[in-house]
Amino acid sequence: MSVRRSFLFIFVRKIETMKNILTVIILLSIVACKKSSESVTSKADSVKIIDSINAARTKINDSILSHNRFRDWDGTHILTHDMIAGKGKISFTKTGRDEYKIKGEIRNGKNYLTIEGTGDMLSERHLSFEGTIRQSIRENDNGKTDIRKGRLTFLTKDGGKSFRLQQSVNSSGFSDEIYIKF
Repeated sequence: MSVRRSFLFIFVRKIETMKNILTVIILLSIVACKKSSESVTSKADSVKIIDSINAARTKINDSILSHNRFRDWDGTHILTHDMIAGKGKISFTKTGRDEYKIKGEIRNGKNYLTIEGTGDMLSERHLSFEGTIRQSIRENDNGKTDIRKGRLTFLTKDGGKSFRLQQSVNSSGFSDEIYIKF
């Protein structure tokens, strides 16, 4: 009987050991599951933090880009031509950083000048204009319409009080003095 008893004792011991091993395995799997859920949460938190930092940076960059590097010309100003009596109006509408939509006109009788296009302030002294300038002056080719298209330059020599068109010779061979006065 002692062999049976020792066999039974060994068998009970193995069952207890298996219970302990099974308990340890269950505890390890629970702990392992908890750790993985915590790491996912920390990754999600770091993604939220990075997104909020990027949103703040974008807001700061957009506010910097919305400010002009040079003086703001937005508004209505005076347009003059040396061969057209009186003053006309020209409007600058801000479209971007130092970028404007430009539209203006001066008329006196049958003489007229119209300007329409976009302008970029490249420096305090230099306005780059892209668009169309139409004019008809009776003294120049009996009022034949002169059209200038493309990129033209306005330059100031008086600190930004007035800008003068640099390409002053029209298609009829006459020199024009076109000024935008601020």
